[in-house]
Amino acid sequence: MTNTAALLPNLILAVANTIKTNADELAALDQAIGDGDHVTNLQRGIQALAMQSEVLRQLDWQAALQKIGMTVMSSIGGASGSLYGTLFIALSKNLQNQPLTITVFAEAFLKAVEAVKQRGKADKGEKTMLDVLIPVAGVLHNNAAQPNVLVQVKQIAITGAEATRDMIATKGRASFLGERSRGHVDAGAKSSQLMICALVDVLATPP
Repeated sequence: MTNTAALLPNLILAVANTIKTNADELAALDQAIGDGDHVTNLQRGIQALAMQSEVLRQLDWQAALQKIGMTVMSSIGGASGSLYGTLFIALSKNLQNQPLTITVFAEAFLKAVEAVKQRGKADKGEKTMLDVLIPVAGVLHNNAAQPNVLVQVKQIAITGAEATRDMIATKGRASFLGERSRGHVDAGAKSSQLMICALVDVLATPP
């Protein structure tokens, strides 16, 4: 990857398209055990990023990720905005102006997910986006040097989202349902999986 974020418009477009394509499924998941506004909030944040994509692409990755974090925190709002904002701002902080290689990114992403855990006071197994982010961070960090690491990232993201189906929610509105939250995939985990897979598809496509 280059040190400038020239690829960002393509990445933002891919995320926008996958959320739009899967909007009905995500809305149904969120209506089952959540607030019902997850898709609307996500799309508001994505639209805000799309409007800035030409500015973002001219920045270095550290500056671009910082700006993304501030944008999603203010435009998405609520818990999701805070958590995604934390993820990107921590990513930016942990890159520390290093040349962006997959190994450097893997280390920064691992630390960023830890920051999300601390902000959300949550961990794997509680039926949240962390059930995708934590295993993705782990496989990326442990296998960064392997040529098929992006394939592994997609597989673990899909597995992580599906694993939330059998969990009982202990965070957010879904936690009020107790046992009744079991049997539903978490909308935040599913949207995280979809976005990660869309990003991987762009990164894995030869220029």
